[in-house]
Amino acid sequence: MTHPTGSSESAPRDEYTHGHHESVLRSHTWRTVANSAAYLIPELHAGGILLDVGCGPGTITVDLARRLAPGRVVGIDASTDIVEHATGLAADEGAHNVSFQVGDVYALDFADASFDIVHAHQVLQHLADPVAAMTEMRRVLRPGGVLAARDVDYGGVIMAPHIDGLADWMRVYREVHYWNGGDPDAGRSLKTWARRAGFTDVTSSASIWCFASDAEREWWGGSWAVRVTESAFAAHAIESGVADLADLKRMAAAWHEWVRDPNGWFGMPHGEILARA
Repeated sequence: MTHPTGSSESAPRDEYTHGHHESVLRSHTWRTVANSAAYLIPELHAGGILLDVGCGPGTITVDLARRLAPGRVVGIDASTDIVEHATGLAADEGAHNVSFQVGDVYALDFADASFDIVHAHQVLQHLADPVAAMTEMRRVLRPGGVLAARDVDYGGVIMAPHIDGLADWMRVYREVHYWNGGDPDAGRSLKTWARRAGFTDVTSSASIWCFASDAEREWWGGSWAVRVTESAFAAHAIESGVADLADLKRMAAAWHEWVRDPNGWFGMPHGEILARA
């Protein structure tokens, strides 16, 4: 792939930029259908069969299972540890109509036409070949079934007030994301990718995450203050050569500064699609 800076990669890495550090998992546990998949709610009918691709720790997946009961939900993730975490969450929540397994988005271990809905939240941005992944998702959809995908678009992120360390964080984040083979601006491309994958009926929408209250700033900024120096993101930033440890520590300090500022505001736009098979 070619980066905006003009540099190129001989082979896509196709790695998860964030990794599965505790700080990353903590930020994921906030996610529900209401705040992360509201565009899909009209499609959720009792008895439906759904595949959640890249399910992570499973909070959205378990919520989907509640809404589709007595239907069945399957969550897949590339990480064995995350699958175990999600399985434990489902047991704790008493969600008996959901199961989790390790899976490969490019080679789904399911027969053709197995699901009414395939859901992918914040997944396609991390893939070197999102069109191939969507093509595989289309294969396991029943006729008339729907692919529901939502991804952030970091090109539209708005932060206030301006803090130099956070501007540096955004630059480094984008470079690391590209270095890992993904696309930090995936939200704007979902419709195009779906059409290239063979979907002809694609409905697009957009929504935003906003972190502004004291509690929201502490949760989001506090998570990133740790993630920027301790998660896989830090390792990738150093390995790729776009930042060193001193740079990352300055970014962590900037996140703490933003958390303390009562005027702090962070908006993350997302692209969304419903693509019908």
